[in-house]
Amino acid sequence: MESKPWKPAALLAPAVSAVIFLLVIPVCFIVVYSFWLRAPSGADIPAFQFGNYAKFFEDFFYPSLLIRTIRVSLETVLLCLVMGYIPAYFFYRTESRIKPFLLILVMLPFWISFIIRTLSWINILGDTGLINHVLMKIGLLDNPLSMLYNEGAVLMGLIQYLLPFMILNIYVSLEGIDKNLLEAARSLGCTEWQAFREVTLPLSLPGVSAGCLLVFVLTSGTYLPPMILGGPGNDMIANLIFKRVVGTLDWPFGSAISTILLLLLGVIVYTYNRYLGINQIFKSLQ
Repeated sequence: MESKPWKPAALLAPAVSAVIFLLVIPVCFIVVYSFWLRAPSGADIPAFQFGNYAKFFEDFFYPSLLIRTIRVSLETVLLCLVMGYIPAYFFYRTESRIKPFLLILVMLPFWISFIIRTLSWINILGDTGLINHVLMKIGLLDNPLSMLYNEGAVLMGLIQYLLPFMILNIYVSLEGIDKNLLEAARSLGCTEWQAFREVTLPLSLPGVSAGCLLVFVLTSGTYLPPMILGGPGNDMIANLIFKRVVGTLDWPFGSAISTILLLLLGVIVYTYNRYLGINQIFKSLQ
């Protein structure tokens, strides 16, 4: 039977074309824009200079936003990991007939607009929101607690957005573990905790690392929770990019900040691949 070497290329062509036109080319435009000049009149002048990058590092206000973004991203990763591993492990061990229904509940937030989910926290955490209303109704509070427009509210919005990603990544990794290994460990004298520590936890690390990387990258690039739920001092780097590009139409400087963020995330992904191997993510999804 005659082989047709062009078939794989033909099958890959639509996906590769979509990636090139919808991702690679726009990113190239952003990188090119980052070297342009912003004229006093507001016009963007084609050029090749590093003034926009120098402007970012000359004023510590801009790097401080980047540092805050990294810190909030790490906090979100840690909280999602702690809160996500327990339900993922429960889904792995349970034999309940409502397990598919519970998994649907985990994926249910994906069916609702991210903006609506973020705005809903105003009705929960606000001065007249659900929590304050209940606490004041039962007499535990005389005045409402201030739970909005701070970093805690931002973290709540981020966790609501990203926790399903962590749960599903860890669950898929756990589901690939042969339960006979746990039975073998227990038959050799391991307690339930020892079997988890020596067998389940190490074998689930690909899913854990994949979930952590995904949550970190998505947190670093999001701007809605800080914009809606955060106060004036809770902006992240994506909010700065939004204000520069949409607010002041300063495309060159906004593009330079975007490029810096892209390079930072690229270094993180490269480091992950160097020490853990990017193939661990795909193993967790098999």
